[in-house]
Amino acid sequence: MEIFNFLKDKIQENNKVMLLLVVQSSGSSPGRQGFKMGVAINGEISGSVGGGIMEYNIVEEAKLYIKDSSFIPFLKKQIHQGEIIDGSGMICSGEQTVLFKILDKSNLSTIQKILNYNTGVLTITSNTFAFNANLNQNDNHYFLSKNDQTWTYSEKINKKNQLYIIGAGHVGLATSEIFSKLDFEITLIDDRKDLNTLKANQFIDHIIITDYNIVNQHINKSENNYVVIMTNGFKTDKIALEKVLEKKIKYIGVLGSKAKLKTMFEVLKKSGYTEKQLQNIHAPIGLFIHSQTPMEIAISVAAQIIAVKNKPAN
Repeated sequence: MEIFNFLKDKIQENNKVMLLLVVQSSGSSPGRQGFKMGVAINGEISGSVGGGIMEYNIVEEAKLYIKDSSFIPFLKKQIHQGEIIDGSGMICSGEQTVLFKILDKSNLSTIQKILNYNTGVLTITSNTFAFNANLNQNDNHYFLSKNDQTWTYSEKINKKNQLYIIGAGHVGLATSEIFSKLDFEITLIDDRKDLNTLKANQFIDHIIITDYNIVNQHINKSENNYVVIMTNGFKTDKIALEKVLEKKIKYIGVLGSKAKLKTMFEVLKKSGYTEKQLQNIHAPIGLFIHSQTPMEIAISVAAQIIAVKNKPAN
């Protein structure tokens, strides 16, 4: 939601702002469909449409157009194959089409709705910018163009991804720091309140001190939930995992050695948990990159969760 906060703030400050939006992309394009960028009158920017020389040139164009009182929204095709017609100057292959559209005070209420409801469908045409919290669509993005003047782009706005870190130790602190730079709302849960790593954690949105036996009561029901379990021991890891398994969660990961986790799974099976219930647990947690330090572990966890989050639906 950072880009929408930027658009709102800049409209309130300067009356208008240029929205750059990748409405269509293919191949190895660095700017993917749905990428957004805001350019203010003073040149301040937020977001990205792909980076590199292509993005620099587009931003420079936007700075000029935003001062043009006769500006009309338009689409700009970028082909990433070097110095050719419609070429972006990049050689990474692929194509993308970027929308240039000025938003002003007439669009503030729509932007505020997006920020308030955080779920629904945003629809943009050459002369509309609308959001309906009661709509849904199967695809995250949809684009249909008849010509340069007649086109429709719509996007499913999803609730923010929720990351629950169960365990406020050194790895929990590093994981919080990494995910604070990603689009996740972070909740840190522990049963201890005087940890130095808990007090040092300035990267989270929420802190919950609770008994792990009721940790499930603090995890919201959502398809955008991700849980990482990294408490200070086998027993508390097992308790937290049992409670988390009661919820519908997109990702569950448990920190620990292969030997520890093998023993934990054997105990859980004897307690009545099935192989099917346990097979989707990521344990040991994270991608295998020979992680040693808390920060390296956190990076491996982040990479694995991003892979799960971005995996195309079957």
